[in-house]
Amino acid sequence: MTVRLPPMEMQEMNDAQRSAAEALIAGPRKAVVGPFIALLRSPELLDRMQRVGEYLRFRNAIPQKLVELAILVTARHVDNAFEWILHQPLARREGLAQESIEAINERRRPGSMTPDEAAVHDFVREMLETSFVADATYASVLERFGEQGVVDLTGTVGYFVAVCYVMNVAGTPPPQGDAVPLAPIRR
Repeated sequence: MTVRLPPMEMQEMNDAQRSAAEALIAGPRKAVVGPFIALLRSPELLDRMQRVGEYLRFRNAIPQKLVELAILVTARHVDNAFEWILHQPLARREGLAQESIEAINERRRPGSMTPDEAAVHDFVREMLETSFVADATYASVLERFGEQGVVDLTGTVGYFVAVCYVMNVAGTPPPQGDAVPLAPIRR
């Protein structure tokens, strides 16, 4: 994959880009990485997206393990190796089974999930595949996480689709790590 929008050095940035980069470095991300490398080309969009992402990653109404599950399902769906590699160790640390991660990588429904994992997995897959969710799928997430959980889960998927697409178009390479590589992608 060709890197179309490579990292920028501080001295190459205009004032708005430098300000956006400094804010990222000072925040919980501590660096300009992943989608933010490309988004630096639009500093106001970067600022707005990183604030949404910060909420969804660190203050989501859905438990963190399930946020990581949703991110992995989304990254697999849009064939984004960066988020796939970055979030596997986070998902494992939160307690997601390695066999579930492998099933997602193979575009299969994991065989053994908790009821909460199954509700989130099925909601995310259905939304990504059809752009909607059935009443029963909706009710399962609503019952477990309330209306805020439904909205936060939907927002998580939408946000990660957006940043994955930014990286797919920009040619952002995946980070180095021990994670299982993304299975062959569609192209």
